[in-house]
Amino acid sequence: MTLSNAELYRLKSDARRGLLENDLILQRFFERYGNQLNMEDGKVLTQLLALEDNDLMDLLIGRRDSVAALEKESQEASFKSVLEKLRQK
Repeated sequence: MTLSNAELYRLKSDARRGLLENDLILQRFFERYGNQLNMEDGKVLTQLLALEDNDLMDLLIGRRDSVAALEKESQEASFKSVLEKLRQK
């Protein structure tokens, strides 16, 4: 089941970050995949968007594959899938 317009809007609002680089990556992600996101993707994005900007940047650019706050979650297939999509150029 895909995300509702309201859920997608909330995620996009939460994606506005303090680092321009994060904003650009997240904006590109939503342009490409926004209409395809399901509930599990929304859960992963919510977890990612709760991170500090620098931790999020490390994940988005591939400097790190996990952070302490999401160590367990980073092993899940849904997390890896969303992160892979976020990292696509």
